[in-house]
Amino acid sequence: MIKVYLFLIIMGVLSAAGYGAYYYYTDTQERIATLTQNNAKLEISVQISEQATKQLQADYKKVGEELNKVNQEFTNIRAQNNVLSKKLARHDLAVLGSAKPGPVQRIINKATVKVGRCFEILSGAKLNLKEREAKNGKQFNSECPWLWTSSSAS
Repeated sequence: MIKVYLFLIIMGVLSAAGYGAYYYYTDTQERIATLTQNNAKLEISVQISEQATKQLQADYKKVGEELNKVNQEFTNIRAQNNVLSKKLARHDLAVLGSAKPGPVQRIINKATVKVGRCFEILSGAKLNLKEREAKNGKQFNSECPWLWTSSSAS
């Protein structure tokens, strides 16, 4: 009888150990599958993050280049404004206009037409024959001679 009880106890212990091993194995396999899926998602996330970082760095570089370009253009505009300011400072238009209204009016009207053409060129208008054949900035347009250097490439 003791042998039967001992056999049953051993079988119970072995069954419990077998079930425990089976449960541990299946649970471990499920965890491995879950961790594998999570690892794949993390790898994709890392790749996306690296791509985003590279794109941000490229965009940052472009923004820096554009900022430098805008700052250079601003410096050029300041220089152009200084030239215009010096031109206007040389002449007292009120005194000249009251003394010689006809010639002053003609000069101002011609300059206004030239300035209008400067705006047209800056807005993308095609150059006319005179502008294309200009040899220097004064021949190109005396109100915006700085546009001549870029016009030679057009």
